[in-house]
Amino acid sequence: MTIARRKLLHLGFGAAAAASVARTAAALDYPTRPITIVVPFAAGGATDVLARVIADAMGKSLGQTMIVENVTGAAGSIGVSRVARAPSDGYTLSIGTLTSHVLVGGLYKLDFDLLADLTPISELAYEPLLICIKNSLPAKDLQQLIAWLKANPGKASVGIPGAGSTGNLAGTSFQFVPYRGDAPAIQDMMAGQIDMMIEPSSNFTTQVQAGTIRAIAVPAPTRLFSLPDVPTTDEAGLPGYYASIWFGLWAPKNTPKDIIAKLNSAAVAALADDSVKTRLNKLGQQVATRELQDPAAFAAFEKSEADKWWPIIKAANLKVE
Repeated sequence: MTIARRKLLHLGFGAAAAASVARTAAALDYPTRPITIVVPFAAGGATDVLARVIADAMGKSLGQTMIVENVTGAAGSIGVSRVARAPSDGYTLSIGTLTSHVLVGGLYKLDFDLLADLTPISELAYEPLLICIKNSLPAKDLQQLIAWLKANPGKASVGIPGAGSTGNLAGTSFQFVPYRGDAPAIQDMMAGQIDMMIEPSSNFTTQVQAGTIRAIAVPAPTRLFSLPDVPTTDEAGLPGYYASIWFGLWAPKNTPKDIIAKLNSAAVAALADDSVKTRLNKLGQQVATRELQDPAAFAAFEKSEADKWWPIIKAANLKVE
């Protein structure tokens, strides 16, 4: 039986309209069930702790439970890949960092597009890195550490949460020891199995305060609220050496704009909460600027970071197989 062209078009437009109405209805009702935030690093690290703080606050605003799930490996790209392939319904989100959502794009041959296959929701926080060493290392300050490294070229073992992580782009001749996240690396540093780490400061706060590892310097212009006794690199004799990392939240591409707006609103409200700010500050993290909490502004910022770092990685011929 042949269907007239006009009737076929009518049916086609009707189906498209019905699908559009269904998507709109779903967005209006959203969320009707728990939301999963995929953390691409091991439990206990800076990203994981931030995810749990944000999930609790956003869940209250959205009226639904937010489940934090750790999916580790390949500097975060495995966890990010899972969200990139998830349904665009707002129930599977990706939390990550400069490493997992920018740097891996220059280091790995990914089977997805970091910038095209994910929709930015909001930048959440940022924090400086921290230079920490095991207690038995014979260095009391940054200058002594530098002297020890020069006297032992290529011998220092540095724990990193996956090849290509932030601490792996320092241009040094360290022996890098990759882990599935910062937490297991810190455990080995506490046990004396590795010499040092240069990663987000919030990873080390509890251990430094407990005296199980030592913080040498914070590569930032100001001292940390959480560790006020640790000198800056300016104060420690390495002026101008700064390094920081940022954290953000994404949904799969093509997630309805109404859902992105609801998620963004919940994130913004969470970041404005004084109790959330206090918890993050105690960890060494700072709430993202209000400007970068906007989805469009955060998307532009992420692209600018990719435009900056990918050529650097390519020029340095950094590859991960």
